[in-house]
Amino acid sequence: QRQLVESGGGSVQPGGSLRLSCAASGFSLAPFTIGWFRQAPGKEREWVSCIKYKDTTTSYADSGKGRFTLSRDNAKNTVYLQMNNLKPEDTAVYYCAADLFPGACNPKFFRSYWGQGTQVTVSS
Repeated sequence: QRQLVESGGGSVQPGGSLRLSCAASGFSLAPFTIGWFRQAPGKEREWVSCIKYKDTTTSYADSGKGRFTLSRDNAKNTVYLQMNNLKPEDTAVYYCAADLFPGACNPKFFRSYWGQGTQVTVSS
């Protein structure tokens, strides 16, 4: 079964860190662009970061620049989102998605695979 599975979410205090994982099973991430997106209650899903798996080109939304880092582990067929200095406004369900040619780091362009999401809560 081809699927993406996120993990690593949780509850942290402001200023804390989390590392989210997006593991693929049943297929290789090699040709795909991988995106991380998040959706807070009552808000639209928004992009956080994307990586072109083959050449590791990464992009970040302004909300996460300087705080979030995207990386990959080829051997584990997994992409990671390291999130530092977390803020309450980062609270959301975080999703990873994969698509061959999304055209842009926009959730509406990722149609091939989506994970089930992992909750991130930042609160004191």
